[in-house]
Amino acid sequence: MTSAQLRTCIALGNAIGCGKEDLAELDAKSLQARAKKPKQSAESSKRKREATVREAAALNDVAGSPPKKRQLDIKTAMSSSHQSIKDAIEPSPSRTPSPVPVPSTVPRQEHTVDPELHTLITSASSLTPFRRRVLLALCQVPSGHFTTYAALAEHLSSSARAVGNGLRNNPFAPRVPCHRVVASDGSLGGFGGEWGIDGKFAGEKIKLLRAEGVVVDARKGRVEGEVWRGFR
Repeated sequence: MTSAQLRTCIALGNAIGCGKEDLAELDAKSLQARAKKPKQSAESSKRKREATVREAAALNDVAGSPPKKRQLDIKTAMSSSHQSIKDAIEPSPSRTPSPVPVPSTVPRQEHTVDPELHTLITSASSLTPFRRRVLLALCQVPSGHFTTYAALAEHLSSSARAVGNGLRNNPFAPRVPCHRVVASDGSLGGFGGEWGIDGKFAGEKIKLLRAEGVVVDARKGRVEGEVWRGFR
């Protein structure tokens, strides 16, 4: 350091001590006193400080905004987010699948009496009017199904015992299917003039029912399934 530079530094120190020197420009003057190139000018430092002050003021303005305004901003953001999620979940009208057509109900097919059997029964002079009614009703029971003496009696407004007597010695068996009538508890009932699993013709009744698809427990002498009651 030269004597001139030393004198300049001493003068700068005295000015600092007296409070006459701007500390913000001290760095630049110190470099000038030592004959060194300043890294940046004082004007550049000043601009940098002003920019920092403006940024801080902007942050203070945001933080100090009214609570009501901040709430509105939050609600707006939430509403926008909710609508985006709703649009993602709900399909657009163009994507809505076409309704699946519901098939129409299939009409129930009623079992009718064979016209030949109807003529055969109604023209039999040996049958009483009640027996004709019993046999004609019996002809409505379709193959693969069974009914009971009680169900027949209910249809005819009679009694199970009277129905059983009307079926005794059926002259048109098995075309008029008295083998499709069983007792209310599912047991075989009568057939060929005899009653129950021990009857002489019980095996024949079981054979006829099974051939038509009815499930029969031969050991217990009972049928399985739902009683047919579709009389008309």
